[in-house]
Amino acid sequence: MASLWVTVALLLGSAVVIYLSCEYFVNGVEWVGHKLAVGEKATGTVLAAFGTALPESVVTLVAVAFGGTAAAKDLGVGAALGGPLALATIAYATVGIMLLLSRRRLADTPAMRADLRGLSRDQGWFLAIFVVKIALGLVLFTLKPWLGILFLAAYALYVRQEMRADGDDDDAEGALEPLRFQPNAETPGTGIAIVQTLAALAVIFFASRLFVAQLEQLGPVLGLKPQLLALLLSPIATELPETMNAIIWVRQGKHRLALANISGAMMIQATIPTALGLFFTPWLLDRSLLLAAGVTALSIAVLFVAFRGGWISRALLASMGLLYLLFAGLLIALHLGR
Repeated sequence: MASLWVTVALLLGSAVVIYLSCEYFVNGVEWVGHKLAVGEKATGTVLAAFGTALPESVVTLVAVAFGGTAAAKDLGVGAALGGPLALATIAYATVGIMLLLSRRRLADTPAMRADLRGLSRDQGWFLAIFVVKIALGLVLFTLKPWLGILFLAAYALYVRQEMRADGDDDDAEGALEPLRFQPNAETPGTGIAIVQTLAALAVIFFASRLFVAQLEQLGPVLGLKPQLLALLLSPIATELPETMNAIIWVRQGKHRLALANISGAMMIQATIPTALGLFFTPWLLDRSLLLAAGVTALSIAVLFVAFRGGWISRALLASMGLLYLLFAGLLIALHLGR
């Protein structure tokens, strides 16, 4: 019993550390984006997303490349499928819930409308890549591992497209807050902004690993199999930085950054963990993984239509969490029925 309380305490403590570190991370990455003349959307989709996507990518890499058992590799593949699901449902729902709680609305500005069109393109590209990713999980052939290179190339093209976008933010969402590492400077140095961002990222990384480790300890206690753990709980842990960033940015009124961070993280999840899975595992998906894929595709299809039509709303974003609850119920029923 004592060890269980220690596990729970470490779980909650690491979550608090992740949140506080994300405060420093989002503050630092905004200044880095400003210093590098990167547009507000690209700051979220590329700079912030690349940093916060490290925990889940590392979970997949360690599990599939260094895992010595089939269960470990299942955990990695499950994380590669569960990550996009958590982002498409829980992360977007967090933005909607925070908007409702803070009584804020998505700004109706030219910059926001342009970002929504850009986000619809991101959802469309994600869906196309995701369909290929799932299709590869249905067949087995010799050259499959080499196709991982194509997924890495797809992400490189996405980054190139985002970074080439206009970096001028005529309708930026509010002034930058003082850099936490240099609070008295009106304009901090580029070097100190990068140091703060990397330091916060390092803390997020280690705290996320601690969080995941505690979940793995809780799994057997709760009677969860490795694959159930990978699909239900591990993604929530590894996507915690994106969710925390969303809470912080919505609280600050920076909705564009919150949505862009999630969208960029999803593009990473569609490509890099998939490439790792293709390189190191047979990448064959069972019923549980296909269920996760189906709910993810449904979520993205809804978001694509909503972003493209311009009728995205707080309530719609918040309701995406219901799809995760639907998935959890179906997954538990599927495993109980065996």
